[in-house]
Amino acid sequence: MPYIPALAQRWFPARTWPRECAVVGAGATLVALLAQVSVPLQPVPLTGQTLGVLLVGSWLGMSRGAAALTLYVFAGTCGLPVFAGGAFGPHVAGPTGGYLIGFVVAAALVGFMAEAGFLKTFPRAVPAMFLASVPIHALGLLWLSRFVPESALLDVGFWPFVAFDPLKLGLAAAIVSGASGLTARRGR
Repeated sequence: MPYIPALAQRWFPARTWPRECAVVGAGATLVALLAQVSVPLQPVPLTGQTLGVLLVGSWLGMSRGAAALTLYVFAGTCGLPVFAGGAFGPHVAGPTGGYLIGFVVAAALVGFMAEAGFLKTFPRAVPAMFLASVPIHALGLLWLSRFVPESALLDVGFWPFVAFDPLKLGLAAAIVSGASGLTARRGR
């Protein structure tokens, strides 16, 4: 499988330490901003974070995408109001912890798929985005099961979110495949 540099690597080819930090920080910031787009459901809110995770992983690639989401989770855990609704603190230990860890895995997975060339066209990007969202739901539900009765787990932690996934996945696929096409046409 050929390696294709992720969009950020094609847009900013010089890899200096300050530039790498800035790109990873920008990715974490984008997710933090999209986290503030929120519908308050209990115990896990519906947010724009998933869209941000998919975009950041696609834009930065596997290692930088995972680094950006790790930075995001770390920043929130350390007290910066980056989680949904401006929340912060040890949410990794609470009901949303599995989703937060799933974000890191999903960013790495979609970044890997970007570097393997699966996000170049919309028809290929949609299933790739779907596959990348699986760890978010799987780890989120696995962890949430510690806090919610099994009989209510899917009603609380899956169905309200999966209903909006096609919109988020389609939007992410359109943005990334469009940016990939535009980047390729410009010779990058």
